[in-house]
Amino acid sequence: MAAPLTLLTPKAPLGKNGEPFVSTTNACKLCAPLGASLVFRGLAGAVPFLHGSQGCATYMRRYIISHFREPMDIASSALGEKQAVFGGGPNLKKGLLNVMKKYAPAVIGVATTCLTETIGDDVPRILFEFHKEFGDLPLPEIVWVSTPSYSGTHMEGFHAAVRATAEQICTAKAPAFAGVNVLPGMVSVTDLRLLRAACENFGLEAVILPDYADTLDAPALEDYETIPAGGTPISAVRAMSGARGSLELGRTQDALDTAGKHLANRFGVARFSLGTPIGLRESDAFYDALAELSGRDMPDHLCAQRGRLVDAFVDGHKYVSGKRAVVFGEEDMVVGLTAFLAEIGVQPVLVATGGRGRGFAEAVSQVCSGLVREAPRIREGVDFHDIAAEAKDLAPDFLIGNSKGFRYAREWGIPLIRAGFPIHDRFGGSRIPHVLYTGTQHLYDTVVNTLIEFKQNSTDIGYGYI
Repeated sequence: MAAPLTLLTPKAPLGKNGEPFVSTTNACKLCAPLGASLVFRGLAGAVPFLHGSQGCATYMRRYIISHFREPMDIASSALGEKQAVFGGGPNLKKGLLNVMKKYAPAVIGVATTCLTETIGDDVPRILFEFHKEFGDLPLPEIVWVSTPSYSGTHMEGFHAAVRATAEQICTAKAPAFAGVNVLPGMVSVTDLRLLRAACENFGLEAVILPDYADTLDAPALEDYETIPAGGTPISAVRAMSGARGSLELGRTQDALDTAGKHLANRFGVARFSLGTPIGLRESDAFYDALAELSGRDMPDHLCAQRGRLVDAFVDGHKYVSGKRAVVFGEEDMVVGLTAFLAEIGVQPVLVATGGRGRGFAEAVSQVCSGLVREAPRIREGVDFHDIAAEAKDLAPDFLIGNSKGFRYAREWGIPLIRAGFPIHDRFGGSRIPHVLYTGTQHLYDTVVNTLIEFKQNSTDIGYGYI
């Protein structure tokens, strides 16, 4: 007689301290296709398209809309149980035709999802068949990128989509022009405008990829636009191979196969690998690169901006010196914020990100070198459960990062300074300036005033003059 079956109750995994924990609690990252969708929204006349289930597109639309407070259409091949077994090729083709009919786009950006990557859909083959079957129609440009969320964060999806766009659209050497390619990473709409203006100040035309400054921060119109005006034109993407150089922003991008590397290797476009220009030193490096590419000195009004920022650093030093901060969010944004905090006299005690394996720790150490009294704790691949556990004994004075840190700021009784993405609990989060002297001045004023307000509100004295 067979032995009776014994039901085994699975044990919860154990954390570093031996206590059971949920594997991910309030993740400090988002899905890779979300980053790709944001990139495709930054192309002129483009519609983002997720090859996967309808729920993926709904989730990402919700996140992007609540941050930018703008409409965000994301098409979907809407796979169900049947397609999970037999493949999603027919749904992808039908979805592309529907998007063409409804939107008449210049570009469709196709990003894969966990489902389609798991079942093994060969998207390049499906798209080849689509072009062959419907070649008699006026087809848009179709860019595709592999973005399963189990292999990376929203930032890796973002950078992969930028690379795919440059690689699949910019296929031939273009005539030389007096301009530069700016590959900014995931920054705010105001940051994109500041970067463009900076290039123009040196007489350089800027091709920014992606540029969602207008598509996700549009004026009010009487008639709804199915595809918002703005974005990087496809003609400008094709011209990137003729630029004087590419400014690729973000200290952790060297570990990736980037658009800047593609343009350098294939077309000989000089690549300038820079940090996200937050703070004095990283902004100086950006302007130095523009001066080198243009052959011009920094304009007087920018020198004056820099001088005012230095003066502000001196004036506000007594409020920020020695304060302790926890920094979290996307890798390059976190490195930039850490560089800024270190140079104003704030001690970053914990620097954390949900990504991993891109030289994050080395980048943080570089920007802190010689400026902080103690090396910060650096954590990769963490969620907010990990961040809270690490920060308990560090006595931070404030947190700086996206809205997802509010729960812990409230629990610890300290302020949260909002920066990066997503910001769901404040208005205008997509317009926060971070970069160059203007953005740094805004961040510095915000940090100082937040600390002053906290001091006013947390004592019985209620200081009226500080």
